[in-house]
Amino acid sequence: MKITLGLGCDRNTPATTIEQCIAEALALCGRSFSDVWAAASIDLKANETGLLHVIETHRWPCLFYPAVALAAVDVPNPSETVRQYTGTPSVSEAAALLAANADAAHLIIEKHKLRGPDGRNATVSIARIPQ
Repeated sequence: MKITLGLGCDRNTPATTIEQCIAEALALCGRSFSDVWAAASIDLKANETGLLHVIETHRWPCLFYPAVALAAVDVPNPSETVRQYTGTPSVSEAAALLAANADAAHLIIEKHKLRGPDGRNATVSIARIPQ
């Protein structure tokens, strides 16, 4: 089964925190890094150094979506706080679903969060690509 990752993070989150968050989320659903078809996020993160480092290290295709596209996706855990900062109520869940071209029934990890030692947060959602 191929999967997509939806990734969100605080500004300047280290790659190590993002990598650990992804590893934990993959372990929760019995998947591995090699199962990942693509990673996706909001276009506001297109220059996020830690995020880009993780994506490039794994050689995943990466998709960045504008807030308006993410906001149009029906997700199980919308957040008003996320909307205030990004213009969309969901980054990780919506990005995973858009990249998988799937609906919310295909989310296998809704939101896995990790706060790194420096206090910065990463969030990962995982969607399976419909067959």
